[in-house]
Amino acid sequence: MKRELAVATSDSYDDVVSQLVDNRVASRLAAQDPTLWGPAAESEASIRLAWVGLAVSSRELLAEIDALRAELWSEGIDRVVLCGMGGSSLAPEMISRTYDVPLQIVDSTNPSAVLGAVTADLSHTVVVVSSKSGGTLETDSQRRAFATAFANAGIDAPSRFVVVTDPGSDLAALATGEAYRKVFLADPHVGGRYSALTAFGLVPTGLAGVDVAELLDEAEAVMARLGTDAIDNPALVLAAALACSEGRDKAAIVDLGSGISGFDDWAEQLIAESTGKLGRGVLPVAVEGPSAPEVRQPPPDVVVAALTAPEYAGKPPEGVGEPWATVSGTLGAQFLTWETATAVMGRVLGINPFDQPDVESAKNAARGLLEEQPREEPAQIVDDGIEARGSEGLLDGVDTIAGAVEALLSRLGDRDYLAVMAYLDSQRDAALRGVRAALARRTERPTTFGWGPRFLHSTGQYHKGGPAQGVFLQVTSSEPADLEIPGRPFTFGRLISAQAAGDAAVLAEHGRPILRLHLADPEDGVARLLELLR
Repeated sequence: MKRELAVATSDSYDDVVSQLVDNRVASRLAAQDPTLWGPAAESEASIRLAWVGLAVSSRELLAEIDALRAELWSEGIDRVVLCGMGGSSLAPEMISRTYDVPLQIVDSTNPSAVLGAVTADLSHTVVVVSSKSGGTLETDSQRRAFATAFANAGIDAPSRFVVVTDPGSDLAALATGEAYRKVFLADPHVGGRYSALTAFGLVPTGLAGVDVAELLDEAEAVMARLGTDAIDNPALVLAAALACSEGRDKAAIVDLGSGISGFDDWAEQLIAESTGKLGRGVLPVAVEGPSAPEVRQPPPDVVVAALTAPEYAGKPPEGVGEPWATVSGTLGAQFLTWETATAVMGRVLGINPFDQPDVESAKNAARGLLEEQPREEPAQIVDDGIEARGSEGLLDGVDTIAGAVEALLSRLGDRDYLAVMAYLDSQRDAALRGVRAALARRTERPTTFGWGPRFLHSTGQYHKGGPAQGVFLQVTSSEPADLEIPGRPFTFGRLISAQAAGDAAVLAEHGRPILRLHLADPEDGVARLLELLR
């Protein structure tokens, strides 16, 4: 029998957990009590707690998903593409990868990445457009590109669009007005990063062929346990391990044979966007595996959070440094456990885990750059096809790219982290992700890696709202081809450039050191950058 859930830790957190038990935090959360996070958070929390009951309430979706999948497959439409950002794409990505079911995710504005999706064979394609607000710029731009591509291929575009959005959104109105194939209205009382078991997680994966009813069964099997005020409540123990380890405000998330694929990227958004605010938070560091430096020899400010196979539940993970917390269980159980633990972490840290006050800053900066179209500041260094620009004072007296990188890394203090932000094509340039571990070894500091603009809907909140510890390396490129965004006065190339520049400007305004490296040619540039950074 598959064990549904187990959590173990190397250190004892009995005092913290006992306090949570005494305050009935678990049972109050299960009852959707919005007062758990204090008066300032109560209004937001009162409309963001329906996720605790999704294992039951989302079952009404199952018949609709099954019927639509059967209808599409009967017409030979079996290639599912998902256009969505952040909470709309990370859970579906993990679910489809874990079940080994093909689902193409389009969560980029890089013109090469979008071109690859819209120029594929569309004859068997249905596009799921997911946006909670209904106004996500990236998702709307992707939708427009697919609509034109369908029309150019002689395919009735509305019949190939399925929409997932909140009731009353502009996207819902557009989809109804243009007679899209199907509109799924999600529960508006669930925030995006807690939406794995809503229509946002279940519709695209269910249409692709995942047995999503199993996810709900797995989550429902642990609901009672997670809602019990007990010293061995797994979510309370996990929250204490991540938020209360002495002097440790960073968590290296590693998979040790759990059978779940892509969990680290999903958990990264959940934890970073929920806790990174008011100068506090827990920084999740998604690592490649047990050989990662942060796992083998965790720095003094890092705790290791490991997903393990059920047969290793509760056992000290071999080769993993202390302190550590291990979690094992089914995918549906993991969703609910980590969401519950993250909400509890918010109470422990004294923050509202359901808002994201700093996410809009980069979006607003990008919109301003799109409207004003200012001339790009000249590069401070140009060296063999790579341009360098740095925040104030960073590149003073530096005249090489290698020197620029060293100048940035020299800003890392004993409690700082390095964030690599790559506004490239995540498939074409996948090799670049290898620099994460290399830089972590080189600097002996926790290092994160994010594809832009995707990370703006994830760790972007933590970068601005969390502790002022970040040192930032941004990578952009000139693309071999651009792509128009139908009905917009800008292209995908201009959009991603504005997003990168806007985020860099906001980070600089917050006093964060940032180095921007621009590659004249991504193919040659990525190879050179790999050598340089290693």
